[in-house]
Amino acid sequence: MNVLHLASGDLWAGGEVVVYQIIKGFRRLDNCTITAVFLNDGQLAREVQALGVKVFIVDEETNSFFFILKTLRRIVRNISPDVIHSHRYKENLLSYLSAKGYRDIKLISTQHGLPEKLEGCQSFKSRMISSLNFKLLSRCFHSTVAVSEEMKDSMVANHGFDPEKITVIHNGISMPACIPYLQKERTVIGSAGRLFPVKGFDLLVDIAARVNKKNDTVDFILAGEGPMKQKLAEKIDRLGLKKQFTLLGHVNDMASFYKELDIYINCSLHEGIPMSVLEAMSYGLPVIAPKVGGFPEIVIDGKQGFLLDDRDPEVFADKCIVLCHDAVLRAKMSSAARQRVVQSFSSEAMCDGYFSLYKKISNARA
Repeated sequence: MNVLHLASGDLWAGGEVVVYQIIKGFRRLDNCTITAVFLNDGQLAREVQALGVKVFIVDEETNSFFFILKTLRRIVRNISPDVIHSHRYKENLLSYLSAKGYRDIKLISTQHGLPEKLEGCQSFKSRMISSLNFKLLSRCFHSTVAVSEEMKDSMVANHGFDPEKITVIHNGISMPACIPYLQKERTVIGSAGRLFPVKGFDLLVDIAARVNKKNDTVDFILAGEGPMKQKLAEKIDRLGLKKQFTLLGHVNDMASFYKELDIYINCSLHEGIPMSVLEAMSYGLPVIAPKVGGFPEIVIDGKQGFLLDDRDPEVFADKCIVLCHDAVLRAKMSSAARQRVVQSFSSEAMCDGYFSLYKKISNARA
């Protein structure tokens, strides 16, 4: 089987880590050839090249859409892929156009998340792009992968997808070595992600303020970059949290980041199956998160952490305090969190799901 992956590669975030894990997992298969085309020469391209995979970079910053399409069609003609697997709306359109005229090429896209809600003109543009993308996927692609059951239900109910053409494949990760727990004087609660409104990190600052009033031996750290950074910094300063709340910016060594934490918290308005949460759980961190998106498919409330029904910072803070004060409960949830990832969210299970899907659609009639 010959598979071509098409992705932007402009970031090193959840979607990009999934792409890397899929490609890395398929490297172990003798009967599968992987080629990648990225629209940016970033960390994803470097990581995939380090695996020995053939990578083509067609820079979207310096080349027009039509030049990228012409180059991609030439690559498709030369390597004759059985499957083109794309990962965002621009890449979905390029995938569709590059396969025109090739009846045997099957098209797959992974929907890593649902559209973010924006304001004003940005919102109108975002809705139009999302609508066109979903029409393209539902009508012209052989299969779309949703990373959670909740996402599949939404795509069927709200975007006109045939449920038979959507496959749910949970994200998966490679497990790190087990980390021995060390008792520390201060408890560290952390989170990571793009500093965008949909991630809800303003709520995290409110939670930190309430925790600090009840327990002044707790520190909060947040890894990530984005347009909300200045606003968050101002709020941290305004609430007098500069000593307790650190904005780390972009972090390259995420392993060291997770090892510093005692508890992981997520405040997103919506998520699919966030890689940061899976990674945190793989390091044995209990998770506190809202009951939205794919979280109920990852965390069992009261077992690997806590899932909360609303966005009340006082309720979040209370759960933080519970875990800070109860070392026995935290240890039980730590063990359960790691075991949950081992059993249900390994990179091997994810890659097996994708390989089965590739085989299924490749054997289907055109």
